[in-house]
Amino acid sequence: MRSPLVKVERLKIWLKALRLPFLTATFVPVVLGTAIAWYRTGSFHPVYFVVTLAAVSLAHLGTNLTNDYYDHRSGNDAANSKFSPFNGGSRVIQDGQIPAQHILVAALLCFSLAVVLGVYLVLATQKIAIVLFGLTGILCGFFYTASPIRIGYHSLGELAVGFGFGPLTLMGAYWIQTFSFDVVAAMASVPVAILILLVLLINEFPDYEADKAVGKETLVVSLGPLAAVRVYQGLLLLTYAFIVAMVVARVFPAIALVTLVTLPVAVRAVRISYRHYGNYPELLPANAATIALHFSIGILLSGAFMASALW
Repeated sequence: MRSPLVKVERLKIWLKALRLPFLTATFVPVVLGTAIAWYRTGSFHPVYFVVTLAAVSLAHLGTNLTNDYYDHRSGNDAANSKFSPFNGGSRVIQDGQIPAQHILVAALLCFSLAVVLGVYLVLATQKIAIVLFGLTGILCGFFYTASPIRIGYHSLGELAVGFGFGPLTLMGAYWIQTFSFDVVAAMASVPVAILILLVLLINEFPDYEADKAVGKETLVVSLGPLAAVRVYQGLLLLTYAFIVAMVVARVFPAIALVTLVTLPVAVRAVRISYRHYGNYPELLPANAATIALHFSIGILLSGAFMASALW
């Protein structure tokens, strides 16, 4: 019988494998989509919100575990000597902490639980279209690294992540609250999609050599590090320009300009990325800043729409 200390250590290893801090990628679009639904229609179903957040989070965790398993199978993570908390997988397989097969079983369990919650939403709402949102998300997550499709290995990974954690999740959260689509929700998914794409992109720079060695065609590999960092910088600045344009066009409420308070962080990320895109330890503050920008801009936008709904 295992001692409590051994059980705690085992739990810590599994939490490391799940990579829970990256669930902000799920939290932001679900919260923002729900906030816009309240702003546009006054509709808010708390149970649907909680179940949606749980289902999408489980699908995300399943994706994280699947990526660990298939990046292990391809030799990608084993070839990566420049891993960090932001890239190179959880390393639990490479460190011999959890057998690879157990990671795959856990991934399938997470996806299965997400399906169960999706079935609940279908039965509760009597809306079969929920299946389309859920199935698309699960298939994209599983086949991001799984054979034979391996989306992330064929220059489509960044777009798939942007779509999955942008329009698909945000508009899915909006639809579950309102059973309709809306142009404001669609427009709000654009900066969220760009920002999560940039989180993935900046995290790919340390992986450059390992990805190139196993034929994983990320943007950094296909464009080269210098061109890729320019894409990163341009898209980051475009995010702010897009939000300002939506306020000027009266698609977003004027209070959405509160997101501009994060500009100093963005400027710092641009400077660090340009100076250190090839010096990976020095690049880490830009990795952290990009994750912070995705979360803070998403939450500030959510707050802006909720405040406007109250007013």
